[in-house]
Amino acid sequence: MDNLDVFKSRKSIRKFKDKEISGSDIEKIIKAASLAPTARNVQPWEFVVVKDRNRLIELAAIVSPNGAFIKGAGACIGVFCRNTKYYLEDGCAATTQALLCAGQLNLGSCWVAGDKKDYCEKVKQLFGVPEDFKLISLIALGFPDESPNPTKRDVSEMIHKERF
Repeated sequence: MDNLDVFKSRKSIRKFKDKEISGSDIEKIIKAASLAPTARNVQPWEFVVVKDRNRLIELAAIVSPNGAFIKGAGACIGVFCRNTKYYLEDGCAATTQALLCAGQLNLGSCWVAGDKKDYCEKVKQLFGVPEDFKLISLIALGFPDESPNPTKRDVSEMIHKERF
């Protein structure tokens, strides 16, 4: 699969099969995330991996309704960043690379928003995250049990040459 195919094939998956994700796949995904670009090489990220079904159900209840599907995921990765100047940009870059790596491993994934959501503090408490960290995202992972095919805009509609 070439790089463009990885981007084309990535979809947000919210329905998962009841199948365990290997620890080595989780490590590959986090390794990919940790290789993301980061302002001034600060690397402010930390990752919390949740695979326990009861914890996934508890997390899903906190982030419902938008993240209710986390309860059926095989795992969820919480992406947290120290409160640095570019924490959001760095954390979003790490999240994107994690999503793309998951797709390359034939895992489904879905990004659940973190930063500025009203449930951030509850999620941090659930995971025991220190106060000076920000929740960037929650990444639901699993083997897909759906095949969405969203329509994407044609790139020619988005390109503006020299001026908007």
